[in-house]
Amino acid sequence: MAKNDIKIKKSLRLLAVSSFIVFIGVAFSKLFTYIYRIIIARSFEPATYGLFSLASMILLLFIVISSLGLNEGLVRYIPFYRGKKEIGKINSLVRISSIVSLFSSITAGVTLYVLSGFISLNIFHDVALQPFLQAFSFAIPFYALANIYLATLRASEKIGWYSFIVNFLQTGVRILILIILIAIGLQNSSIIVSYLLSIIIMMIFAYVAARKYLPRIIVPQKTAREKNLLRGVIFYSFPLALSGLISMVLMWVDSFSIGYFMDVASVGIYNAAVPIAGLLLMAPDIFIQLFFPLVTKAYSQKNVKLIREISKQVTKWIFIINLPLFLIILLFPGAIINTLFGGQYLLGESALQLLALGMFISSFSVIPSYLISMTGKSHFVLFNTIIMLIVSIILNILLVPKFGLLGAAFSTAIVLSIVAAIYSVQTYYLLKFVPVRRKMGSILLASIISLLIIVFLKQFFVLQILQVIFLGGVFLILYFLVVILLGGLDNNDFLILKMIRNKFKRKKAEN
Repeated sequence: MAKNDIKIKKSLRLLAVSSFIVFIGVAFSKLFTYIYRIIIARSFEPATYGLFSLASMILLLFIVISSLGLNEGLVRYIPFYRGKKEIGKINSLVRISSIVSLFSSITAGVTLYVLSGFISLNIFHDVALQPFLQAFSFAIPFYALANIYLATLRASEKIGWYSFIVNFLQTGVRILILIILIAIGLQNSSIIVSYLLSIIIMMIFAYVAARKYLPRIIVPQKTAREKNLLRGVIFYSFPLALSGLISMVLMWVDSFSIGYFMDVASVGIYNAAVPIAGLLLMAPDIFIQLFFPLVTKAYSQKNVKLIREISKQVTKWIFIINLPLFLIILLFPGAIINTLFGGQYLLGESALQLLALGMFISSFSVIPSYLISMTGKSHFVLFNTIIMLIVSIILNILLVPKFGLLGAAFSTAIVLSIVAAIYSVQTYYLLKFVPVRRKMGSILLASIISLLIIVFLKQFFVLQILQVIFLGGVFLILYFLVVILLGGLDNNDFLILKMIRNKFKRKKAEN
């Protein structure tokens, strides 16, 4: 076997193992996030849930602005310098990134606190939003520093600790505090305090983990040419920071438009659909944590074949996971919303279907966008997001006043589809390949066959939660059986499945 083929298989094994860890973490994170949101939605009115949704979005916008993209810069440059065995440069980058991030985040926190009244009254026309924004402003420095330490863990392939802190600890603590505070009768303050404390705890644990497991990186060591190193990271990161900011605004233009043209209760209803559709971004999240450091390391070694094979395989895995999830949401939107959030949020049923379509298509733009970042062409990403933000704002202004929630969801679906197409074209331009495998056609055919069977069976059931779970389970079993029968899996897939099977056999033997 060629040396490069061995590297490919080794990288895929590492991706599969780390992604399994991340999958558990992301699955629990999504579960905990839904539990947190469901507790808020069922304990308070849709208007309160809408206020929380708007405040958390605005908080994240200020965090992205204050970060200057340094955490994303670290995720690229740490593995890049690890590949060249230049540990001293990594020490300097982490040290100075922490200092810059602390000062910029304190400035952002003060700014949000001062502007909280203006944002609440003049933009969203609801004074009840101000206490949320004022409290959340104190979270910005803690969140910014946590992102630096978490980026260091992720870039150094400490995925287990990264996943535990982000997906288990933060969300689990948030739920626990919320339940306790609601029980003692704090009302809206329970939302604010639980959200703020969970971010502080996340930062503390991220710092401790980074110091314990990566002492050579985290321990401050001032080295020569520190300013030049930071300049290079900021030159790469600043377009990503702007892109991240614009991407967030792009994802939230619909909610902001609903809040401006309609009311906060409508924002709450719409944001019952958004996190459900957001499940379709879970598969990219699972793989991307280690994918980016791996391909960046390969790029520093000019190993384009390794990058191409890993990218195509990961895209196929995303497709296999997301396709059945998308079809289940498309078939049972009302039952899912009613089960999770309650009947008062059913007005978001059609919006959920449109959002799911947009998110499904968008999930295939994640790998190309990271490949573009890998090459250092971060200005491509910035250009894409600026264009899409302009398109999104125009569509929302035209459609939300006339069509309400449906107009917002349709705008988002159109924009996400255009983004996916642009990233695919740019990836081909830069790297001369598109991360798609031919066997994805067999997977699509398998989903269509399974879907037709479920549509036929659906007419014999009254769609309550148990019936939806049963039909969803039948669909998944049919889907994966037909995928295997149609030859949708390749040697790399069977290699990973064999590895998982052998691992379970060893555990069983040990017991």
